[in-house]
Amino acid sequence: MCETFRKIQRDFYAALSMDPAATSRIEVVLTYAGFHALLFYRFAHWLSRKRVPFVPRALSQFARFITGIEIHPGAMIGSGLFIDHGMGVVIGETTEIGDNVTLFQGVTLGGTGKQRGKRHPTIGSHVVVGAGAKVLGPITIGDYVKIGANSVVLQDVPDHSTVVGIPGRIVRIKDERVADEALMDHIHIPDPIADRLIELQVQMDMLKKELESLKNIGR
Repeated sequence: MCETFRKIQRDFYAALSMDPAATSRIEVVLTYAGFHALLFYRFAHWLSRKRVPFVPRALSQFARFITGIEIHPGAMIGSGLFIDHGMGVVIGETTEIGDNVTLFQGVTLGGTGKQRGKRHPTIGSHVVVGAGAKVLGPITIGDYVKIGANSVVLQDVPDHSTVVGIPGRIVRIKDERVADEALMDHIHIPDPIADRLIELQVQMDMLKKELESLKNIGR
């Protein structure tokens, strides 16, 4: 139980430090739905580990009713999780989440079928999952990963990567740790397809210029 309270304390400080709109501790305690959902989850998860029947699931459904956030009591969640706004967030039963993770509204950490056993994703530490993103199946998301808004991730993602698009496309950030101040930035996420199209346009412009110069020589 002491470990549960320590995690609750870290969840609280994560909300206080990660959200620039948080002006006071009392505001986080009284008005942050993400923090409230985690309070219910921490207690429900503790009861679930004690093999208490029915009550953990009932608590998770009650939390869903009042916060709009559904966290299965069987999920394994590390400390310092920050759920920003949170409406529509779903965390499945066999999901595993590391430390200092940020989830925005509409995120789903779900399964892809009716198989039993491990069917939900494993999320590393220091991960940011953008609004509306879906991470589906028993895949592994590495540490320091950023998943862009509305992305659909169906495959493993290595450490220090950025994922965008449907289906999710990986942009590797080699040997570089994502700066802490950039973790909340969802505007400047690279798009590899857009970058490739720009490259092709530049090449086409260069070829047009070469053709025009050859025509001028021929005259």
